[in-house]
Amino acid sequence: MTTSRAARVTVTASGGVALLGLGFVVGSRQLLRAQAAKARAIIGKPHGDHALDADRTWRKRYGDPVDLLLVGDSIAAGLGAERPKETLGGRLARQLAKRTQRSVRLRTVAVVGAETSAIAGQLDRLPASYAADVAVIVVGGNDVTHRVPVADSVRDLEAAIARLRARGTAVVVGTCPDLGALRPVPQPLRALGSRASRQLATAQRAGALRAGAHVVSLAHVVGPFFITNPDEMFSLDRFHPSSLGYQRTARAMLPSVLAALGVHDRVPFGHSLPDGASERGEVPGDETRVSPRVP
Repeated sequence: MTTSRAARVTVTASGGVALLGLGFVVGSRQLLRAQAAKARAIIGKPHGDHALDADRTWRKRYGDPVDLLLVGDSIAAGLGAERPKETLGGRLARQLAKRTQRSVRLRTVAVVGAETSAIAGQLDRLPASYAADVAVIVVGGNDVTHRVPVADSVRDLEAAIARLRARGTAVVVGTCPDLGALRPVPQPLRALGSRASRQLATAQRAGALRAGAHVVSLAHVVGPFFITNPDEMFSLDRFHPSSLGYQRTARAMLPSVLAALGVHDRVPFGHSLPDGASERGEVPGDETRVSPRVP
């Protein structure tokens, strides 16, 4: 074979490989788009676009209220719960009241479908004089499904934490849940969603700790329950938590909420300190000591 002919064969072969690779990428994107459309059709919107209103003072008889703020997306808003008291905010307010023997004034600015970039608008709607004792942020799922760059999501999260802390509010962040638990989403889209959500959760944790927030890894503390008991943990749309799912989520987040308020000085596995000084909270069965918050 002459040199020129060998070169032509090499170029032709390389071009063929490139075309095959391009065809694979295009085919994969078409498959993922088709799977995403199928998942949206299966999930639908049985709960509508608005969560139940749970904002009120819970356990008024206790007095000396704690102000609790819920920020973020549909999980923070409580979409999928059957009654106001079963939303994430309602669950947290009642559990917090029980543990502190104080009433809890709940305010929710979380919005169904919100990405992290929308939190700034949620905080803009708060009165200038309002300062919650503790804010709970749950966000990230919509950033993953809308392919928002991780760096942008984390930047917006850190900015929101900074704004809340400037108001004198302690912050607890629940990182992005593992989207791999969503059974209506077919493979390989579910596996890609799982990887992307875990990558975002890892970045959220680092950014939130830098910004001074307490962090709860939802994939670790409640993810296994949603994977092993999907019929109980998910609501009718098989996408958002059920009332029981919110109960489990609120219970899992409560230790960091209490720690942020200085009620106790330990947090369990899946919880991280705002200064990132210790990793012991990431080890099953171990606990991390934190300093009480000074009012």
